[in-house]
Amino acid sequence: MISIAIAEDHQALIDGIISYLKYEDDIEIIGQANNGEELLRLVRLKQPKVVLCDIRMPKIDGIEATKCILKEFPNTKIVAFTMFDQDDAVQQMLAAGAHGYILKNSSLGVVLEAIRTVYDNKTFYDKKIHIPDAEKNSTKSVLSAREREILQLIGNGHTSHQIADELFIGKSTVDTHRKNMIRKLGLSGAGELLRYAVEKKYEF
Repeated sequence: MISIAIAEDHQALIDGIISYLKYEDDIEIIGQANNGEELLRLVRLKQPKVVLCDIRMPKIDGIEATKCILKEFPNTKIVAFTMFDQDDAVQQMLAAGAHGYILKNSSLGVVLEAIRTVYDNKTFYDKKIHIPDAEKNSTKSVLSAREREILQLIGNGHTSHQIADELFIGKSTVDTHRKNMIRKLGLSGAGELLRYAVEKKYEF
């Protein structure tokens, strides 16, 4: 079952999404929020597997909320849901760690496809937006600050256990960050991540 939280400051839009998704056997809506603070409380309380997150929200915007959520719950999948298709908005949200990016004028079928895709550990980008090549390949723009920190330690020859001890986090969290970096950077596995880390360790 894919547990979903929806963060959006227009209640009518939330209601429409819920009305559509409630008939899907593999989807469970576990909560909704109208601002970033409510979203963080909801995620901490119920730990959804996927968050559908507006970028422009009161109190805490979607970019900062995404950073906070993934710092505490790195296995959570975030899908940006927004009116903004400008490159800078896309880049900021992806840099925060979002796994998908869809526009509000997309069909509800696209919303459902995005949810299932990111839950399956893949990325999903609305066909209506442009993902610049530089964004796909730039370590600084694609990876979060924590991921860059771990990547540098990998490049310095640290094991996952050593990284966990140095950063005071669990080894499983390090392993999750490794998997996310492999996905974000379009790499094929741990060996390629190590080679990439060694090559890039002086760039971030």
